[in-house]
Amino acid sequence: MSAILPLTEQELSCRIQKSYERLCEPYYQIDQVFAPPEYDWPGDKEGRALLAFACHAQMTGNIVPCMPLMRAQLDEKTNEHDFFGPLAEDIIFEQQLSSHSWYLRALCAVYRLDKSPDDLRRMTNVFEHLFLPTKGRFATYPIHRTDNGGGVSGHTAGIIDGWRLSTDIGCAFMSVDGLSDYYEITRDARALALLDEMIDVFVAIDKVALQAQTHCSLTAARGMLRLYRLTGDKHYLDSAYSIWNTYLHDGGMTYTYQNFNWWGKGDTWTEPCAIVDSLMVATQLYELVGDEEALTLARRIWHNGLASSQRPNGGAGTETTVSDTCDTLKADLYEAEFCCTMRFAEGLLCAKTHRDLLDAQLNGQIEKDALGRYHDGDLLYGEILDGVTGLPEQEQAVTVDGHILTPLVKYYRLTKEQAASLRQKILF
Repeated sequence: MSAILPLTEQELSCRIQKSYERLCEPYYQIDQVFAPPEYDWPGDKEGRALLAFACHAQMTGNIVPCMPLMRAQLDEKTNEHDFFGPLAEDIIFEQQLSSHSWYLRALCAVYRLDKSPDDLRRMTNVFEHLFLPTKGRFATYPIHRTDNGGGVSGHTAGIIDGWRLSTDIGCAFMSVDGLSDYYEITRDARALALLDEMIDVFVAIDKVALQAQTHCSLTAARGMLRLYRLTGDKHYLDSAYSIWNTYLHDGGMTYTYQNFNWWGKGDTWTEPCAIVDSLMVATQLYELVGDEEALTLARRIWHNGLASSQRPNGGAGTETTVSDTCDTLKADLYEAEFCCTMRFAEGLLCAKTHRDLLDAQLNGQIEKDALGRYHDGDLLYGEILDGVTGLPEQEQAVTVDGHILTPLVKYYRLTKEQAASLRQKILF
């Protein structure tokens, strides 16, 4: 018998409140929210933090105390052209472009809150003086790399063909998101021309062969979908689908509806930033073109992929990548406060906006899917290891083929000790 497991207001409100409280803690307060000048990702923390603050203002009207203080200090913390880090030069600094995509997104978000001319001036200067000078140069982006190694937080990998590259391979193309948001507000034709150049280059790149970062790829796809919504030009929709289909069918998504951080790198870790991106792409594809498969995936990403990502403290952390070579889901990095905790706020905004689409569809019985995983409709089931008890999901335990299975555990409801020690075996 089919049934529905709703995404309840109680769950969503609890998650949002935990996220808000985490963003009110010291790492995100005014004395720490600006990264030091030597930080290798100028503008990244600032952009992600301000965007997260704006998401909470939009979701609930709650203002993170740091937000007005941060906005008041932007002019003194940025350079003469209103962005972070060095002025644009002959060598393109990939991580600076990626970081300022988030900063552009943040400026657009706060501008929509109160239409401040200061924020319009800032975003215009970021475009004019950081992004516009790159026009005509994206075709030179190096697609043959010798150093593809990277950590949870990427780093500069060297200079090739006029690019100061990142181990977060392809992250320069993250900027499709920020620039398309800027274009939505300004309708600057120069921005659209730059976007067309970037999209044409990025779509042509073999992302699997390059071992591109899935987070930046899905973020770029979101920007393409924004352009499709704004223009109706199917080229942008097709470009987004080319990334989405590669993500789904060529090793981007794990068996738990999470992500591999890079294509082709095997067992590393998941990244909630990218899982949030995948939720947003899936819901947008349903809204824009009625893609029912994308809607099913959106539900499964929320109920399974993001089940464990939000920690008891409201932040977000990385997981093991469940695949043919790893059958156990467990916390990898307890919290990635420098990126994923902030990005999770936009995932919550997406869930709140699309709450009516995210109710899990159940069949009323546990069945194996084509991969051998145990599902009840949209809910993926696993086996809790190591004798952990007292979890809410254990009240829903069923015995199947000699295994005691439960829905994937929602970490935000646990203690820190439970979240750190929990192991769930995924059978396939």
